[in-house]
Amino acid sequence: MDLKEGAFVVHEHHGIAIFRGIVKRSLADIERDYLLLEYRKGDKLYVPTDQVYQISQYNSGGAPSLSRMGGSDWSRTRSSIRNEIEKIAEELVELYQQRESQKGFSFSTDSPWQLELEESFPFVETNDQITAMSDVKNDMEREMPMDRLVCGDVGFGKTEIALRAAFKAVQDSKQVALLVPTTLLAQQHYQTFTERLDPFPIEVAVLSRFLSNKEAKQVIAKLHNGEIDLIIGTHRLLSEDIEFRDLGLLIIDEEQRFGVTHKEKIKSLKSNVDVLTLTATPIPRTLEMSLTGIRDLTLLNTPPTDRKPIMTYVGEYENSIVSSAIRREILRDGQVFFVHNKISDIEIIADKLRGQIPTARIATAHGQMDEGVLEQTVIDFWEKKYDVLVCTTIIESGIDMPSVNTLIVDNADRMGLGQLHQLRGRVGRSGTKAYAYLLTPKGHNLSEDAIERLKTVGETSELGSGFKIAMRDLEIRGAGNLLGTGQSGHIAAVGYDLYCKLVKEAVEELKDIPKDRPEEIEIEIPMTAYIPKDYITRDDAKLESYRSIADVKHKKDLERIQQTWLDRYGPVPDEATNLLKIAHLKIAARSLGIEKIIAKKIPGFGKAEWNIHLKPLTLRPSQRVRTMRLYEGSFYKEEKHELILKIAEIKEASQEITDYLKSLKPVPGGD
Repeated sequence: MDLKEGAFVVHEHHGIAIFRGIVKRSLADIERDYLLLEYRKGDKLYVPTDQVYQISQYNSGGAPSLSRMGGSDWSRTRSSIRNEIEKIAEELVELYQQRESQKGFSFSTDSPWQLELEESFPFVETNDQITAMSDVKNDMEREMPMDRLVCGDVGFGKTEIALRAAFKAVQDSKQVALLVPTTLLAQQHYQTFTERLDPFPIEVAVLSRFLSNKEAKQVIAKLHNGEIDLIIGTHRLLSEDIEFRDLGLLIIDEEQRFGVTHKEKIKSLKSNVDVLTLTATPIPRTLEMSLTGIRDLTLLNTPPTDRKPIMTYVGEYENSIVSSAIRREILRDGQVFFVHNKISDIEIIADKLRGQIPTARIATAHGQMDEGVLEQTVIDFWEKKYDVLVCTTIIESGIDMPSVNTLIVDNADRMGLGQLHQLRGRVGRSGTKAYAYLLTPKGHNLSEDAIERLKTVGETSELGSGFKIAMRDLEIRGAGNLLGTGQSGHIAAVGYDLYCKLVKEAVEELKDIPKDRPEEIEIEIPMTAYIPKDYITRDDAKLESYRSIADVKHKKDLERIQQTWLDRYGPVPDEATNLLKIAHLKIAARSLGIEKIIAKKIPGFGKAEWNIHLKPLTLRPSQRVRTMRLYEGSFYKEEKHELILKIAEIKEASQEITDYLKSLKPVPGGD
């Protein structure tokens, strides 16, 4: 969580606020750090740093309205969204259980041909690709029909996974259908599949509106009698006249781009066949984790080894800059995307460029063109009949255009962060050095937001760097695609991270996953425990440390934090050491299911000065006897499962209680 002062945050229980920094407060002579949150009407909330996990950054695009402290609006919003999520999760769990009870076809293990095909792959596989292929093969070899979603950007290896899965299915005499949203994508996949499968006796065909009626009829007849092993096509594949002899695997590319009627037809095709869905819309890792066990997801996050960082230039529009960028790209036999997102004068811009660079072959493409003309223009550009495509932001996200290695974006200040990142991702796919020019109108005063957006994109030219921030709006779209488009509004209402957390909780409840350990443990022991300002000076680094400590589950994690501090900041001061001691105590308490450890000062009784209340805690009779002997004057309230330990010295109380708890063994249900 990269929180800066002034950023919007979401507190699980109190709602949306503004983060005002880390402040030190002293209560009863005990100094601690707190996160200061400001709500509507200037109300303030001081959140102890051990509760930092209850706060997440508000990442859902746009500025939200602040919640009211103590009001019921937030709890109502959260509760209604939670109910909606539960309905969606119920449907997903039900679908998964139905699929588990179905019997599909169990594909054979890999043949020598399969290994031969995989060894002919001309690139080095990424670890993500290896994992994805393993997931897909395991699914195919089971009796339960596969329904896996593979998510990764263009060029990250989805097509190769689809190709290997298709080859595996064909070897068991099953037919494969690859369904794509556009004719151009169908052509591109057809070219790739025929080249890679050429050494093997496999019949690959394409069905799109580029075929004449006679050719289409021949393909359909061959498909029906089993002469075609693998068919690649657009929604034409969903027509009533299409019949398969024995369909075993359906591969769908970008399912969310098909219309409602097409989706219904896809649903009927899916019954009892293995289904592999591919998407380039990013699905966030957090959401993938939340849906484990009810939706089979595989993420491809690793860029190919030959992808180079994209050189990014941010500045004012100058004719000379644009002309030289286009000329340089044409000289190295490359192509250029020129993005101008205003249809009304896109032809004027294209003509202006033709005047500046007469030798350049320039075409235009936008969403108001006739569909057939638009498609043909993009295909002509793909086939290198043009050097420059002046277009709106409709640049086809699924199409791989390796020769396009210069991007020029006009009026870049009017675009969102995710949009700019996605546009920039259209170039630099072939291992060639790529350039992106993000240009703003000359002499134009930009808003602070626009300056910040352009600065962020300009500074993150490394692949994967700044990816998280820039992909947020696309991830929200991805979450909407996965859970139903109406979810985007819900994500905006509670913030993206909390939304994912609610999904996870709903799924765990439906699947009866027990919460075996308390998440929140309240510890009140009078110790000065915080990270001094002169030890870790930057608030973001300090916040990261607090979050790391709050997330700790094992002793070795704490040792790692301590070692990191030593390496980066030098010897650990007492105040910070006390923080680690309290964290050690939490680990011991969590293992026994303890939720509260409260120290209360009492008048002097012999040596004892403090009562330490621990609850709930179940003790065996033998443990009780030993405890009373070790801590004279202590007592155990059996009906409340509460132990009250009497100790003399509070200074080392956290260490003493930790050692005592470690000496106990968890009791499943008492004696």
